[in-house]
Amino acid sequence: MARRLADATEDALLTGGTAGRRAVEEAGFSDELKEKLLDKLADANFRKQYPGAFAEAGLTSAAGDGTRHIAAAQPWTGAETTEDAVLRMLDDAKKPLKPEDRAKYQPPPVDMRLKRGPVRSPGQRAASARERASMYTGMGIKGASQGLSDEEREEMKRELKERFQPGARSMPISPSGLAALANERIENAIARGQFKDLPRGKRMERDPRADNPFIDTTEYILNKMIQRQDIVPPWIEKQQELSKAARVFRERLRNDWKRHAARMIASHGGSLEQQMNRAENHAAAEQLHNPRQKGAEQMAVPANSTDHPVMAKLRESAPVIEREQGSSMETEVVAPRDAPLPPPFRDAEWERAEAAYMKLSVENLNSIARSYNLMAPDVAKKPYFSLQRELAACYADVAPLVADEIKQRAMGPSRPTTTRMAPSGGGGFMGQLAGRDAVKIHLEADEKAYGLKEWWRDFWKKE
Repeated sequence: MARRLADATEDALLTGGTAGRRAVEEAGFSDELKEKLLDKLADANFRKQYPGAFAEAGLTSAAGDGTRHIAAAQPWTGAETTEDAVLRMLDDAKKPLKPEDRAKYQPPPVDMRLKRGPVRSPGQRAASARERASMYTGMGIKGASQGLSDEEREEMKRELKERFQPGARSMPISPSGLAALANERIENAIARGQFKDLPRGKRMERDPRADNPFIDTTEYILNKMIQRQDIVPPWIEKQQELSKAARVFRERLRNDWKRHAARMIASHGGSLEQQMNRAENHAAAEQLHNPRQKGAEQMAVPANSTDHPVMAKLRESAPVIEREQGSSMETEVVAPRDAPLPPPFRDAEWERAEAAYMKLSVENLNSIARSYNLMAPDVAKKPYFSLQRELAACYADVAPLVADEIKQRAMGPSRPTTTRMAPSGGGGFMGQLAGRDAVKIHLEADEKAYGLKEWWRDFWKKE
């Protein structure tokens, strides 16, 4: 009854607040009981203020570090502490690996091979034999045994003798026995070092990026699939299409302009040397007014792609260009030109005749470049094409080649368009029909050929 009264009083002090404490004082409790109740109240408040320390102190010695850390942790107050924020940022700094990609526990290797027992001295063998001789006592070696009959003793002797015969351990005949025997021999060979220096086989190459925690596993697997199957992204295919279209347009533009310029310069007359000098003067004027900015390839290339074919070509041609520039400067110093240079060779009529084709080609190239830039990364985007820039590059590239083109056209073999037949030496009716002069036969297409059938039809044609 006293215990229940004390519990009720304690509950009144804990939950009743000031009113409960006043009711206890008015009830007329003794000072001793009041002191006990107040001590319990202070103890409860102290435990409520430091719950983590009491929880950690109440743990058993078998509790682990994680349990002790959880027991001593501060309860959640609604705001993140500085220590927790720093720990969270450190955990978020590196993406954790997926559960299937994490390393599993590798148990230490256990040597399962059969090993020979330790070498024992004759004294140790005698001691162990003396202890194990009890199993032979009932077989008549040291007297008759009371538990076994004569037939049972003979059977036991026969079984023990078979264990030491040469054919006692035969080859296994089951698949598992054969596999165990093969594994045993392979392990013994590995232990002897017979597999260390094999002449066959290649070293397995392992990609160091496979275990990199900073590379997404899905991205790495997709990149490996693309490399193994020779698959290229769509913007690479579009880049190849753009490069091919630009190369075809520039090659045709340069070939057409080279032939036209050679014909126009040669049409002014003069000897072959004069025509070539005239073309070289135009090339010098072109170099002065419109110098070449790039090589044959005018496509924009990122500065960091040093393995690009265009960059490789520029690196290879750099020393050659420097030597040519140095030699040309020396020749200009030694033999300066007295006569003024003519203006760069241009033909407005040719430009007007080819304007429709060139504009359409440039629009097609720009449309391909636009679709390429939409899917390509920023570092690999290409600039758009301009007709004036392409014409200027064409004039600068073709001007040094016009003199050689004139020489090739003049020195090259002529292409006959007609075939002459020898005069007919025979007489008679066919000789009169054919005539005695050389006959000139014009080669035409098959559908326009004029033969005996057509002549016979025209001969009997009625007017």
